[in-house]
Amino acid sequence: MTKPLRLAFMGSPDFSVPVLAALIEAGHDIVCVYSQPPRPSGRGKKLTPTPVHRYAEENGIEVRTPNSLKSENEKAAFAALDLDAAVVVAYGLILPQAVLDAPRLGCMNLHASLLPRWRGAAPIQRAIMAGDKITGIQAMMMEAGLDTGPVLATETTEIAPNETAGSLHDRLSALGAQLAPRALEGLAGGMLTPEPQSEDGVTYAAKLAAADQRIDWSHNAPEIDQQIRGLSPFPGAWFHWTPEDAVEPLRIKALMSEYVEHAHDAPPGTLLDDDLLVACGGGKAVRLKRLQKPGSRAMEAENFLRGNSIKAGARFE
Repeated sequence: MTKPLRLAFMGSPDFSVPVLAALIEAGHDIVCVYSQPPRPSGRGKKLTPTPVHRYAEENGIEVRTPNSLKSENEKAAFAALDLDAAVVVAYGLILPQAVLDAPRLGCMNLHASLLPRWRGAAPIQRAIMAGDKITGIQAMMMEAGLDTGPVLATETTEIAPNETAGSLHDRLSALGAQLAPRALEGLAGGMLTPEPQSEDGVTYAAKLAAADQRIDWSHNAPEIDQQIRGLSPFPGAWFHWTPEDAVEPLRIKALMSEYVEHAHDAPPGTLLDDDLLVACGGGKAVRLKRLQKPGSRAMEAENFLRGNSIKAGARFE
């Protein structure tokens, strides 16, 4: 490794923690961590620090949690760190130009897609929901635009047919932990030159909304399968099912599925067998493999069916 760098790390969720750990392991001097402010959580609404915040404190690193970096005081406090670079991984705040310009080598962001595809907030989920076959994580130099900066280094990975957002999240986080120290070393030593992104193939990974979560069984089966896996384990795609002895429908989350080449002419949402094979638009089907009732834990389909009588001919809405 080249001379250890004086760094700030800026991140918040679980996804970011392995990268911070890798930078510490590589011997860099993490002088400060920036993270989202603690938020109320749990039944008692106790203020809870982010996973990055907790990890930094456990490792004796100063943590700052401003609500914004736009004030002159915050800009000056960041500049006073006298950094070689800042590493940003799912931080959640916009960095003003003065912050981007303060470190000697600039601010490096790890983004979970192959840019310029899936710029924005939800690249992992959107890649699966769109049926992408390959994705990756990239180290890019930050600029004012949304994920528009030049790319420094890339790790790619295939998206498996049974991939969920949860499993892909974990794999990309691990790849990011491998990539970040190598990219920093290449940047500091002049071995890596940031390459401008292509102007072709730009797509945006919009933040997930409530409208993304409701399953419309009239859509084609591959699209529904991708929706279910792309939203698992959180926030979860859902549908309504009304048990025979119930008045109101239950909102059921579908957390794992499989596209099945099963030709049929049944109305969308109809169960085609006793094992949760559901008719979709286009004459094909999806088999539900993991589900969750309100107030209950997620269950594999076999266990779900033990406690719920759902037979061929039933309808999901």
